[in-house]
Amino acid sequence: MEKSLDRKLARILQDRSCNDFILADAKDGDMAYGLSAPGLSPENYSSEAKFKTLDDYRNQIREVIKQGLVDIVLMSASTSEVLTLREGLFENTHITPAIRANDATDIWLAGAGAIYGEVPSRPFRSADLDHALCGHANCSKAEIAAKRGADLGLYSITFNNDLERDFEALTQYKAFRLEAEKKGFRHFLEVFSPNAPVNAIEDVPKFVSDHIVRALAGVTSAGRPVFLKIPYYGPKAMESLVRYDSSLVVGILGGSAGTTLDAFQMLYDAKKYGARVALYGRKINNADHQLSFIVYLRAIADGEIAPVEAVKAYHGDLQKLGIKPKRSLEEDLQTTAQSLSYNEKKTVSMAGASQASQPADPAQDALASAQAKKIFQRDYFKLAEEEQKTDKKDFSMAPDFSKMSQQEKLQWNLERIRRSM
Repeated sequence: MEKSLDRKLARILQDRSCNDFILADAKDGDMAYGLSAPGLSPENYSSEAKFKTLDDYRNQIREVIKQGLVDIVLMSASTSEVLTLREGLFENTHITPAIRANDATDIWLAGAGAIYGEVPSRPFRSADLDHALCGHANCSKAEIAAKRGADLGLYSITFNNDLERDFEALTQYKAFRLEAEKKGFRHFLEVFSPNAPVNAIEDVPKFVSDHIVRALAGVTSAGRPVFLKIPYYGPKAMESLVRYDSSLVVGILGGSAGTTLDAFQMLYDAKKYGARVALYGRKINNADHQLSFIVYLRAIADGEIAPVEAVKAYHGDLQKLGIKPKRSLEEDLQTTAQSLSYNEKKTVSMAGASQASQPADPAQDALASAQAKKIFQRDYFKLAEEEQKTDKKDFSMAPDFSKMSQQEKLQWNLERIRRSM
């Protein structure tokens, strides 16, 4: 089955004004954390932190694949072996499986008192590309061509304004690119904020953007990442990077969990200023109900609903499901300061950056809601015309959107999204 990632990337590169947006569920936490990676269990007690199991974690991925609203699921190589190679869960879906292809030391956060994230990052790869592609070393050309495994991976670099460490990181990235190209393995590049800068950095967003474009200037198309994954530093930094190179598709990482409005507003703002991909890990994994949370991420990404409206609708869904949220609606409509890396204890200079999370703007949300209504109308008639031609469904009567609730509009459009992905 054709993958929505490939279709959307092609359209984005052809027309930057298109509405396509790539959404990924990052379920690769086991590459960073220890027993806590799957998240807290519903049975936890105030005096005891009880965590979900790895089996629970993988069951959540199975549910996300079945739901079919994301474009990518990012996993550890071991989880991909189970779900991609053994169970073949991605064979009849538009979703692309991906693995974390390297685990540099700044995400070594397992173990009480671990200090790896507090010292300059060093490159390391525990995953093997052949194992991701076919399940064993030395894949044959036929096995690679069969595409049974994952042929997409995340490669992560953290620059720290340290000649020796940054040189080492780039050297290892070059070796990875060459191996990946020979084996037909694609990658997307993640660049974190400096986790432990050795020398002062006055403007972190500019430092990160400058290092990205400099690092890729000597890399031709065969070895380039299919898209970027970076922290969302705000409008100025995002617009500058997107404007610089039209061949770069820029995406954001989610960072720490925060409130629901944090997650929704970040995605909304990032897309507004040029991002075309979002990879959310902890934000999805810590949600009160992951599948409902993804429903609204998808709707925001596709321009169907505004962030504040989405938070309210999400809480309405939780109530219908009988789920008591960790935060009240009022608390969940607040924005908070968030960490933009795996290591939440890290602090770095953000000079020159606009804050990623801003107070909700009612006027902006009203405008977005009006725009969403127009999108509903426009997309309905476009879809109706296409489906009438193929006799798939009789759309001779358009729904009266003025008489539909927001939830009914959202449900209608989600069905449209599933047909088009």
